[in-house]
Amino acid sequence: MLSRRKFIHLTASASILSGVTPNLNLLAAEQDGEYQGDLFVMVQALGGWDVTSFCDPKLNVPNEAEINHWARTGDIETAGNIRYAPFADNKNFFEKYYKHMLVVNGIDSQTNSHDAGKTHNFSGRLANGYPTPTALAASVYASDLPMAYVTQGGYNETARLIRANRINNSRSLSNIINPNLYNDTTTHLPDGDWQRIQNYHAQRNARLNSQTNLTPRQGYNRQLFNSAVANSGKLAKLSDSLKLTQQDRYESGQLGNFKKTTDITLAGFLSGVTASADLTIGQFDTHDNHDEEHAVALTNLTQAIDYLWQQAEVFGLADRLKVMVASDFGRKPFYNDDNGKDHWPISSALFMQKNATWGNRVVGVTDEGHNALAVNPVTLERDDSSGVIIYPKDILTSTRQFFNVASHDFAAPFPLRAENNIDIFNNQLQTAQLSDPRNLIRRV
Repeated sequence: MLSRRKFIHLTASASILSGVTPNLNLLAAEQDGEYQGDLFVMVQALGGWDVTSFCDPKLNVPNEAEINHWARTGDIETAGNIRYAPFADNKNFFEKYYKHMLVVNGIDSQTNSHDAGKTHNFSGRLANGYPTPTALAASVYASDLPMAYVTQGGYNETARLIRANRINNSRSLSNIINPNLYNDTTTHLPDGDWQRIQNYHAQRNARLNSQTNLTPRQGYNRQLFNSAVANSGKLAKLSDSLKLTQQDRYESGQLGNFKKTTDITLAGFLSGVTASADLTIGQFDTHDNHDEEHAVALTNLTQAIDYLWQQAEVFGLADRLKVMVASDFGRKPFYNDDNGKDHWPISSALFMQKNATWGNRVVGVTDEGHNALAVNPVTLERDDSSGVIIYPKDILTSTRQFFNVASHDFAAPFPLRAENNIDIFNNQLQTAQLSDPRNLIRRV
């Protein structure tokens, strides 16, 4: 017998294949306080990705250390204006999404440390204490929601602007939402007893919340707890959404974990209790056996991002989705003695939005040795004399603008001081990539 969930998935998928965008108002947005704005996602490729085998491809330079084994026989390929390496599952990914994508190359992370790299690239500041743009967006647009900001792990600093809800198990989440439910039809306690317990908890919370002799930390934690309890009723709808988005089975490993958390996130988006999420996928720290391991990691990444967009389309959320993708840093443009690649500060970032007016563009440039080159902040063209290097603070300033939170009062205590004001979303400008890295002046 075909389950309701399977039927919805099949009919929605059929609509997409026929060219019709499904309108699945499955859980009609009539509940008070339900979030209906933009949906913000940051995908963290943890470990330090090799963008010379991804979105900033590099060929080998004669008489210098080999940058990429694939460049022995392969050449740089393009999808629209975006160049990519003929490696892993890159072709399918870039051919499918280049119109909806902005690539920023030549970002100097200024560190080879994982912890510092994640902090810098996901907050815009090398030191701890600044929120992720996803946490900032949740605090601006949905601070009263019980699961406004969800995270799979990785870097998820909130700067106390919002609660971070770490999720990876839908069954545990369902138990939290319905603690008195034993199974689909049976409860642990009779309804009357359960209601008396709820009333007692509400009275106790009110009493504790009214105390005035609390330390700042106690007051903050009490405020978070009280907010969670006060808004817990909004989670009821999430149970229905979880039944719609969850698959019967997920593959093991990084990709399966990403898909599982993505579907929980989409359930939060569907039910209007979630505004933003940090999703992670790892295994990019390839100090040995680089090509084989990185091919798997990059394939997982592109398939994970594709899954996010496909599922968002199925549930009618794709038009609201804004996605940023980044990593700790890059990898050295040559192999070590173990056929691996070590840490390298120069990296890239992707921005994605459906039918983006600023899509199919590349900003920033690196030389044939994957060293960041300066760009003119006004024209975005390479400018060795008076240009500037792109740093994470520039990218995170742009991310805040992308998420429409840069000028909000909540962002003011966390200035990124990106004085160069590089307008990466100007659809009239882009940075010309070096035409043939093999024939350029060799790096020192």
